[in-house]
Amino acid sequence: MGRGLASPALPLAALVLALAWGGPLLLVFDRSFTGHMVMHMGVVALAAPLLAIALGGTRLDPTRRFPQLLGPVVASGLEFIAIWGWHAPAPHQAARGAFPMLVLEQGSFLLAALLVWLSCLGAGAADRRPRQAAGIVGLLLTSMHMTLLGALIALAPRPLYDHPACLGLTQLEDQSLGGVVMLLAGGGAYLAGGLWLAARLLRDPAEEATR
Repeated sequence: MGRGLASPALPLAALVLALAWGGPLLLVFDRSFTGHMVMHMGVVALAAPLLAIALGGTRLDPTRRFPQLLGPVVASGLEFIAIWGWHAPAPHQAARGAFPMLVLEQGSFLLAALLVWLSCLGAGAADRRPRQAAGIVGLLLTSMHMTLLGALIALAPRPLYDHPACLGLTQLEDQSLGGVVMLLAGGGAYLAGGLWLAARLLRDPAEEATR
């Protein structure tokens, strides 16, 4: 993990959130589905792991206090509910049409993703190897369900959401592009995290043997 609250990951996470929730990129995409997905992936695939690096193992880390309740598989399940729930057509449109619903949507995305990254990266050294093994499972499960949802959105034969088209794309093309963004950025980030943990898990025994 990082160096706690002094880690440079914390200001980097704040910068990513500022750009995701109010940056110039979203002005280009306006209210398109691709713009929504860029914002979503910025929150869960960039800001959340940076926050986990900064907060992991500190007094602000809830997975340190409740390691059994907030384990990697449980956290992955919570993120599944948040992401799939908010991407059902009715809740998604509600979040696009009312600012309080948008705040609730984005807040749940950030909280669920932060719990996943915190629980999977590990809350301390005492249970480091068991938590790494569980973390690999949690991150790979999250990568799988995010990849699946991205593929379903990208391959849908008709528009699922009432977004205005952007950049000369039709509604369906814009939706497909947004699905690809989720598939590559979301699925890829969690897969990379799982592979990184797997590499650490395989490397650690050799390091311990040399001590």
